[in-house]
Formats: sequence, structure tokens, C-alpha cells
Amino acid sequence: MDIVQQHMLDSYRSAQHGEVPPPPPGRHDRDVLRTLRRRVRALAAAYRPPLP
Repeated sequence: MDIVQQHMLDSYRSAQHGEVPPPPPGRHDRDVLRTLRRRVRALAAAYRPPLP
């Protein structure tokens, strides 16, 4: 089952239970990548060797 089929199944189940449907796949990808990039940069800055 791919991600689109899983989303369709989750949407159907939430509609049957009267719940809010899940967000579409890939909606938060950009935010996740941005956060990861910030953390990697912060770690790189923390472990940067001191200037001579």
C-alpha cells in the first residue's frame, strides 16, 4: 500500500467516525526539512574547532 492509498483509507475511516480527516501526505515535509537543517547547522557550529 502506498502513501496515497493509506491517506484515502485514513480519510474514509475518519469520515466514518465523524473525526477530522488527516492532513494530506507531504504537507509538513518542508517544515521538517527546515528544522533538520537548523539542527545540523547548530550542531556543526557547536563542534566547530576553535580559531587559532
